[in-house]
Amino acid sequence: MFKGRGAQIQVKNKFLAHEYVQEHIEGIDEFDEAAPGTKYIKIFPKTIVNKVESPDVGMDYSLNPYQGCEHGCIYCYARNSHEYWGYNAGLDFERVILYKPNAAQLLEKHFQNPRWNPRTIVLSGNTDCYQPIERKLKITRSLLEVFLKYKHPVGLITKNVIITRDIDLLGPLADLNLVGLHFSLTSLDEKVRRKLEPRTATAKQKLKTIEKLSQRGIPVSIMIGPVIPGLNDHEIPALIKAAANAGARGAGFTMVRLNGQIGEVFENWVQQAFPDRAEKILSQIKGAHGGKLNDSRFGKRMRGDGRIVQSIHRMFELSKAKCFTGIPHRPPLRTDLFVKTNKGQMGLF
Repeated sequence: MFKGRGAQIQVKNKFLAHEYVQEHIEGIDEFDEAAPGTKYIKIFPKTIVNKVESPDVGMDYSLNPYQGCEHGCIYCYARNSHEYWGYNAGLDFERVILYKPNAAQLLEKHFQNPRWNPRTIVLSGNTDCYQPIERKLKITRSLLEVFLKYKHPVGLITKNVIITRDIDLLGPLADLNLVGLHFSLTSLDEKVRRKLEPRTATAKQKLKTIEKLSQRGIPVSIMIGPVIPGLNDHEIPALIKAAANAGARGAGFTMVRLNGQIGEVFENWVQQAFPDRAEKILSQIKGAHGGKLNDSRFGKRMRGDGRIVQSIHRMFELSKAKCFTGIPHRPPLRTDLFVKTNKGQMGLF
């Protein structure tokens, strides 16, 4: 097995006519399949803010400073997006990371467009904005500086404890009701967590991060994403209770959906990671999606369907009601503070 990686195979990129395969063992020195390192590649897009068309993800605009993600979460729906860059949804997604060093400049240019009306922009609509390389590159931090400078609302989705580094920016944004954070928490079982998402922090570290952010007044909700029947669905009550005790103000969840090549990657992984219950897990996932590993229908693809899913939703709602009773509903992020200007830096004064 590839230690420290989620995916254990390369899969075919449907957009490419050719692919690398290992056919002759004598050519092993020329074949990069077993190389453990991660490659980081600069890219320079012309725009940075994306309009989200899907009605299922709960956001209107997203911004992704990175493509690919070294966290290696086996279930990640973003794996398929790596194919558009000429890579694959398997090991490539974890080992070839594209980053956008000009992201902050592009965001500022976007805000200076006189036609832009402020709407919450979510960092990590695709891949985690606080993945390991962020510690060095600080692209997400530079973006937060722009959001604070223009007093523009921002949402964040992450599972990395590196986020505490930026409390000095997130705190002032929270004071103005300009930031909302969803912290991903998938399992309290370290044996499961290490296999599901091998390069993420422990559950204990994640809970300490939620506590630290909450103590500063930064609103945190958890995202149990995804719920995998037969693997972590029974943990829902414990996950919600632990998050609430750490200061989280709410919770959400998504059902696992193995779209595109992710199905092949996941099936290979689950047979190796949990051979004793792999068939049960795959069977229950199919039971949640009409007999298939994935259901592409809007409204169903991230919620699932069927009796298993109904029981999961019921368990989630009961646990949420028990743990978050009395917590006031947080108002929408503000848009009225936005510093509207098309004059560049001097227009802010």
